[in-house]
Amino acid sequence: MALPYRWQLRLDRLKKSVGGIFGMGGGEQQPRPKICPACGSLVGISATRCHECGTNLTFSIAALSKHLAGLTGLNAPVSTFFLGLNFFMFIVQIMFTMQAGEAGGLNLLWRMNGISSYKLGALYGPSVFLDHQWWRLITAMFLHGGLIHIGFNMLTLIQLGPTLEELYGSSRFLFVYTFTGAFGFLLSAWRGHFSLGASGALLGIIGAILAVTTKRGGAYMRALRSQLLSSLAFLFILGIWGGIGIDNWAHGGGLAAGFALGKIFADREPQGQAEKRRAQILGWLSGLVILASFVLMLLHFRDPVN
Repeated sequence: MALPYRWQLRLDRLKKSVGGIFGMGGGEQQPRPKICPACGSLVGISATRCHECGTNLTFSIAALSKHLAGLTGLNAPVSTFFLGLNFFMFIVQIMFTMQAGEAGGLNLLWRMNGISSYKLGALYGPSVFLDHQWWRLITAMFLHGGLIHIGFNMLTLIQLGPTLEELYGSSRFLFVYTFTGAFGFLLSAWRGHFSLGASGALLGIIGAILAVTTKRGGAYMRALRSQLLSSLAFLFILGIWGGIGIDNWAHGGGLAAGFALGKIFADREPQGQAEKRRAQILGWLSGLVILASFVLMLLHFRDPVN
C-alpha cells in the first residue's frame, strides 16, 4: 500500500539528512546558497552566520526549529516536541505504576503511583523550599495523574500551542511555556501542594492569547476572548467546588504569567537583529533549564523518600 504523500515527503527529507551525515548525498549535487532560518536572508555557501541578523546557521533555536519542521512537516516544532516528551514521560510513569502493582482495573485512567511520580520530579512544596529541589518546578510539567489528565491536557496543547508558537516564533513560545508553567508551580509549592501536569503552562498559553485579544479589535477577537473567559470560569469553579484535585494555584499563576508576557511581547515573530537575539537567548535559556532539571531529577532519582 502506497504511503500518503505527506509521509513520502518526510521520508525523502529523512533520507537526505541521513545521506548527508554519512556522505551518501551523491556527487552530482552542487552546493547551494543557504537561507537564514531566522530572517530569511540569502547567505553564502560556506557561511556559518547570517550577515543580516547574526544568527548561527547551524546552532540556534531558529535552525533547530527549521530542521524539526522539515522532518515533521509541521510549523510548530516546539509544540510537537512537548507533546512527545509528555507522552514519553507518561509511558515511564505507567511502567513504574505497573511495577508497583497499581495498574489494575481502571486505575490508569486517573491515578499513577505517587512515589514513582515523586521520584520522576512531581512537585511537592516542602521538597522545593526546604530541600531546594527547584528542578521540580520544571519536571512536574511533564508528568500526569492518569490517562484522562494527559488526554485533556494534550488536546489543549494540540489546539492552542501551534497557534501561539506561529504567532511568537518557537524561541518565544518555548520561553512562555517554560516560564508560565514554572511560575504556576512556584505558587503551588508555596501552598505546600503535591502537584503535577502541564495545566499551568497551558493556562499560560491561554493567558498570552487572552492578552493578544485585548490588544486587537474586531468581532472575532471579542468572541474568542468571551469563549476563553467562559472556559476559564468553569475550570476555576470546578477546581474550587469539584473536589477532583484541580490545582487552582498552579492554574492561576500560569494564567497570570502568560497574560503578563502577552502584554509585554509584540503580537508577531521577533523582528530586527536585537529583538531576534533576545528571543533566541530566552529560548536557549529555557531549553537549558529544562535539560538541567531532568539531569538533576535523574541524579536524585534514587534518593530515599521520607
